[in-house]
Amino acid sequence: MIDQCSLHVTDLERSRCFYDAALGRLGIPTGRAARSGVHWVGDGVEAFSINEIRSGRNARQVREAHLAFVARSRPAVDAFHAAALRAGGRNDREPGLRPEYHPNYYAALVLDPDGHRIEAVCHTPD
Repeated sequence: MIDQCSLHVTDLERSRCFYDAALGRLGIPTGRAARSGVHWVGDGVEAFSINEIRSGRNARQVREAHLAFVARSRPAVDAFHAAALRAGGRNDREPGLRPEYHPNYYAALVLDPDGHRIEAVCHTPD
């Protein structure tokens, strides 16, 4: 089980706008700016953050990641996908059932501005 996750991005403001739009459709409050990046808090605990990479000898490189967020309903998955595309994301997989995982696996995947695969998934029957 994941307690928290952090991604490195190349443009903090562009990524903040993308994640605020997409995650807002899943009921996740707007990210909070901090000295080290932007943090999204759920149930009073930081769950997800982004940090801008800086040029220089010790800068970490942005690498593709896959991160899935729980959606409470299939319409929330659809809304996440639409909001992510409007906010500059690129489609990776349209919303739909993925029976290869299990009969009720309903998900959509987008690529964020840095190419990370971001998924919203609902596991309950419609």
